[in-house]
Amino acid sequence: MATIQECREALDNLSGNLARADDGVRGAAAFDRSLSCHITDLDQTFTGRLDTGRIRVDAVAPGPPAKKAEIRLAMTGDDLVALVAGELRFAKAWASGRVKLEAGFRDLLRLKTML
Repeated sequence: MATIQECREALDNLSGNLARADDGVRGAAAFDRSLSCHITDLDQTFTGRLDTGRIRVDAVAPGPPAKKAEIRLAMTGDDLVALVAGELRFAKAWASGRVKLEAGFRDLLRLKTML
């Protein structure tokens, strides 16, 4: 089982990947939205922002998200680490229910380009 530190590192790596992505992906990520990522097996939630093509983590708190973020993710720590490492495809994980993504329709369309 992935640790909270490994999950934090995965989110930092994802942020770096977004910053280094090609113009199409970086452009799709270049919007300002609140973000939460609930790590279900650790029952911890990272909160922050997706801003100018980067993920900024502001806090980690126990339990599910206290406030409803504009973009909400939920998954196990192992799945987060595997997604960022390229060992798990987002579409397959989402379709099977391993990863949950909630956002407004317009945000989902933009995120589709990144995923």
